[in-house]
Amino acid sequence: MPFTAKSGKFNASIKTVTIGTGDKAITLGGENALPLQSFDAPFANAPKVGIEITDFGMEHEPECIQKYYEGCSSIADIAKKAASFEGVDFLSFRLEGGDPNGANKSTDELIAMVKEVAEAVDLPLVISGSKNAERDAELLGKAAEAVQGKNALILAAKEENYKTVGAAAGLAYNQVVGAESSVDINLAKQLNVLLSQLGVKPESVVMNVGTAAAGYGYEYVASTMQRVKSAALSQNDAQLQMPIITPVASETWSTKEATQAEADTPEWGDQERRGIDMEVETAAADLACGSDAVILKHPVSVATVSKLIKELV
Repeated sequence: MPFTAKSGKFNASIKTVTIGTGDKAITLGGENALPLQSFDAPFANAPKVGIEITDFGMEHEPECIQKYYEGCSSIADIAKKAASFEGVDFLSFRLEGGDPNGANKSTDELIAMVKEVAEAVDLPLVISGSKNAERDAELLGKAAEAVQGKNALILAAKEENYKTVGAAAGLAYNQVVGAESSVDINLAKQLNVLLSQLGVKPESVVMNVGTAAAGYGYEYVASTMQRVKSAALSQNDAQLQMPIITPVASETWSTKEATQAEADTPEWGDQERRGIDMEVETAAADLACGSDAVILKHPVSVATVSKLIKELV
């Protein structure tokens, strides 16, 4: 008796969100099948891979990443170099120095750097905050104004600051709003509802439902993303049908596997190889669980994950 495979195609689909302008613009979402299951239905838009740089330039980066940026003397040079690496679909600029518990750089200094990066590259931009919700309410609003006309993704609006960030990015300056929640499907949905009530269009929202490095409580991230995608597609839940972006770089490159010197743990092998492995493994898991875009740091990781996507979708 012949076997007839059951289709995994759904009537519902993930909303499409475009980031950037012109020929380099990218579109996230649009799928109506489970993650990477293109055998059930072709994916209109393959997952995208971004590369991250920060306002610190190469100051805080491991040597294995610094070597790829040799000769870069300004943040604009670093941005141009990052944009040139194989497999890069978009550039993520993180305002790490804005953290009031860290370097606490001035808003003027950081926004000047945002403008410098925006002028240096023609790739779609993701502008990420300092991870301090109160400071990011100010920083991300100013950043949205600074890149007006770029259709950038402002990452991210949180429950604590969504009114300020959402109003500035999604309403005043017509940018894409990143909605960041803490690894919980109910919190993710609630934030989407709040942004919708604020007036931000669902087609201008991308979710970051939480992230972790593989092996560091990652099962919670996996289950949350899977539940979000399942509800969006099988239950046609319109409040969860936004595409997902996952910042991988800052999580994986702070793990002991990526930071422990080879001299201290020779049995672990090459430090650079370990860092790349952590980044690639985490990104691959995110894509398999439902992420429509991942943000990485090491050029080899970017090229590897980009090739993986091309083979699978």
